[in-house]
Parts: sequence; structure tokens; C-alpha cells
Amino acid sequence: MRIILVIIASLLIPVSSFSQSNKSQLSDTIKSKDSLLFTIGFNTCDIKQFEDLVSDSFEFYHDKAGMTFSKQAFINSIKDGLCNLPYKPKRQLVDSSLKVYPLEKGELLYGVVQTGEHVFYAVEKDKPEYITSTAAFIHIWLLEGGIWKLSRCISYNHRDVRN
Repeated sequence: MRIILVIIASLLIPVSSFSQSNKSQLSDTIKSKDSLLFTIGFNTCDIKQFEDLVSDSFEFYHDKAGMTFSKQAFINSIKDGLCNLPYKPKRQLVDSSLKVYPLEKGELLYGVVQTGEHVFYAVEKDKPEYITSTAAFIHIWLLEGGIWKLSRCISYNHRDVRN
């Protein structure tokens, strides 16, 4: 009787539909999207990356710069701010900090929570690059029509490291 109760109880415990290999594959996919957004988009001021990767319903919460409630306002802030700094900004992901958590409804994957830390540098002509700040982030990526789009971004705990 005890064995039957254990079997029944084990069947009632929810089991994630994601295997370890699926989680690894999902993590690789999101890391690739992160790289497109930052290594190419942010670091080279390639606005097309933001246009392609950011959801139309995008919201951005930044602990120093405030809130942005539209994709276009966010892209404009990149064009008018980031791309016009007196130095070239560079973002580097702290690889060991990256975590990816699937969001599912039933067995249907609809999104991902990505968390991590990143380091920001300034690149100036005839000078070695130097760290300007560090920060933590939470990104929510959603599958929109089968395509991963960055829907929500929280950038927080910015620490200025300039002297």
C-alpha cells in the first residue's frame, strides 16, 4: 500500500517539461540574442539590432535614467544618447553571472527570464579602454510569432567605478 501511495504522490508532483539539454539549448539561444543586442547593437551603435530584437510592447526600467515605455522612445534614446557620447561605450556580459529561466504555460514555452551582470567600458581614441560602471539586469524575452523579442528590461544596481 505504501508503494502505491508513493507512486501516486510522485505522479501528482509537477515536473518541468524542460530537459537539461533543452535548458542548455535555450540558454545558448538567449546568450546569442544578448550578444546581438549588446556586442553588435550597443557596442557598435547598430540601431538595426534594436529594431529587430526589441518588442513593440517594450518597457525599460533603469535605476539612473528612469523609465521608457515604448520601443521607439528606447531606440531614440540610443540614437540621441548612447551613440552621441564623447566616447564609444562598450558593454561586456559577465559570463559566469548569466542565468536563464524558461517561462511556460502548461508545456508551452512562451518566454524566458534572463538575469546577469555586465560591465561598461569607455573606449577613447589613443587611450586604453577603461571601466565606467557595472550593473545587474533582468530581461524578459518573449516568443512573438516564433521570434525571440526583448519585452522588458530592468537595469539596476549601477555602480560608477570611474575615479
